Amino acid sequence: MRTTILGAATLALASLTLTHLAPATADAIGVTDPRDLDHGVDLRSVVVAHNADNVVVTTTHTNLRPSWRTGSGGAVFLDTDETDPGPEYVFAGGYFDGTDYQLLHTEGFATSSWGQPVEGSYRMRIGYDRDQVRMRISRDAIGSPAQVRVAVRVAGTYPDGSSTAKDWLGEPRSLTEWVAQ
Repeated sequence: MRTTILGAATLALASLTLTHLAPATADAIGVTDPRDLDHGVDLRSVVVAHNADNVVVTTTHTNLRPSWRTGSGGAVFLDTDETDPGPEYVFAGGYFDGTDYQLLHTEGFATSSWGQPVEGSYRMRIGYDRDQVRMRISRDAIGSPAQVRVAVRVAGTYPDGSSTAKDWLGEPRSLTEWVAQ
């Protein structure tokens, strides 16, 4: 039984690593992130699926918890126009019970550049048992782009409330490869 679990874990990790190497015309990619934050919101992987009707972004973390004391939250920046540098949308929300989320227009990564809410269908679900956050965004809501790429930033507050820790997928403000529909 132990061999099966270890084998499955190895296969899953290899799959995530290999999907990162997929060509830009792929309909999904997976990207891993090192354990580099001493907080339960530590980002470990991101999977972007660009489906016929929706873009689905699933983030996996070290130890998500429902308590507001974690201060856990994140922002997924979506770039949908390769002729306009940077993201056009940001999906931001808290990763603990009782928080809200919203898809907004943006002209960059700074919160001061976040604009009006997007009209359309989108949803965020948190699976504490799987340490995952899943965001589903209707392609219609973001202009039915031919391809998308994302940047992900998460943050959490330490128990003593003294500071907030941040973690980006890869380098700060770096975007994944393009994912075609």
